[in-house]
Amino acid sequence: MFALLGITMSSWLSRIPSIRDALDLSTSTLGVVLLAGAVGGLLTVTVAGPMVTRWGGRLAFLVSAAAFAVGFVLLGVGPATGSVALLATGIFLSGVGAALGNVVLNVESAGVERRLGRTVLPQFHAAFSIGAVIGSLLGAACAWADVPVAVQLVATAVLATAWRLHAVRAIIHDTARGAGAGAGTGTGSRADAGVEPAVHGTLGDAVADVETVHAPRAGRGVRLGAALGAWREPRTLLIGLVVLAAALSEGAANDWLSIAVVDGFDSPEAVGGLVFGTFVAAMTVMRLAGTRLLDRFGRVAVLRASGLTSIVGLLLFGFAPTLGLAGIGVVLWGFGAALAVPVGIAAASDDPRRAAARVSVVSAFASVASLAAPPLLGFAAEHVGARHALVLIVAGMLLSTLVAGAVRRVEAPGYARPAPVPSNPSPEGHAPGVRTPSSDTVHEGASA
Repeated sequence: MFALLGITMSSWLSRIPSIRDALDLSTSTLGVVLLAGAVGGLLTVTVAGPMVTRWGGRLAFLVSAAAFAVGFVLLGVGPATGSVALLATGIFLSGVGAALGNVVLNVESAGVERRLGRTVLPQFHAAFSIGAVIGSLLGAACAWADVPVAVQLVATAVLATAWRLHAVRAIIHDTARGAGAGAGTGTGSRADAGVEPAVHGTLGDAVADVETVHAPRAGRGVRLGAALGAWREPRTLLIGLVVLAAALSEGAANDWLSIAVVDGFDSPEAVGGLVFGTFVAAMTVMRLAGTRLLDRFGRVAVLRASGLTSIVGLLLFGFAPTLGLAGIGVVLWGFGAALAVPVGIAAASDDPRRAAARVSVVSAFASVASLAAPPLLGFAAEHVGARHALVLIVAGMLLSTLVAGAVRRVEAPGYARPAPVPSNPSPEGHAPGVRTPSSDTVHEGASA
């Protein structure tokens, strides 16, 4: 599902130049139209936590799939019919689908990481990046072959919806649907819910029971109150700032990188799509390699190094005299942008009982970044060009570096972390590479 999200989103983002030309939009107007997706995402994430807590992840994911299906059809039909309103509606619904689905998928994958006892969340996000590389290549190929945008996006809607509907029961582990537990929430049990888990096998059969045994129970009203109370937690809000900066960086690349290459270096659209694919490929490499870095050096050190790498890459891309040097900047930018979101999601999910609420809050920060970035960058691009406008993201990277301490691992009181599950157990029974609480870990309620 992470890979599918990457394929669908980047396949249409790489066609933005064609969409802009089909509707004869100025750069600033395009920025305002792209704002619709951020509005849909922001409105959705404010209710996503309580929704997942109350009705479970499976229903939320089905709603997300429906929003994506309708949204992508409108993304194709809007430019074909010359309707900016239909395009904006499609972008809005795509934002709704992405925001709601992201909360579900991130809570699920954070639960897997918590049970394994080692860092794996960036690998799920790497799957998104791999999908985004595939999607950007598909978009570039469609642009090169002059495939109409409507044909590409309607076909994407049909195939992606079938994929999601086929997979949903196997990936959403609603052990206590209606009582607040998707996988990783750590509340309720199979007996309480009357719902058998949708995941089977050695790990799957243990999923429902492991965290249920270790996590205290709470009534439905308490959980719904916690879903809203997460907005008053200083640590959660600081993690939100980290995710905001990361979303600003990655989202600006999604929206503007291909246009910045096309306009800034007088290159064809296919080249812009390939450079965008290079950015996503760099993110993918770092997300695959980053699990070892996180387990060895901890979240805080890796996040600070990521911010500095992004700053160097952005400055090089913005001011390089040639496309080749700018491409090196794009690679560094992608390396630096890779780990901040999965680190923030993992930090927000340290306590499984509050994971859905806190992931919803930090996702709202990402939506705020998406809300502000398109019009602001579009306005700046109108005056200094898209390439130089992207340098403004450096301010967000500095902010992320300054508040990086908030992502330090926190052990929640009353919750015993499950024993690590080794991927390759040694003969002595030890799990190579399993991270244990260290200087990067504090107890909730203590100063981070």
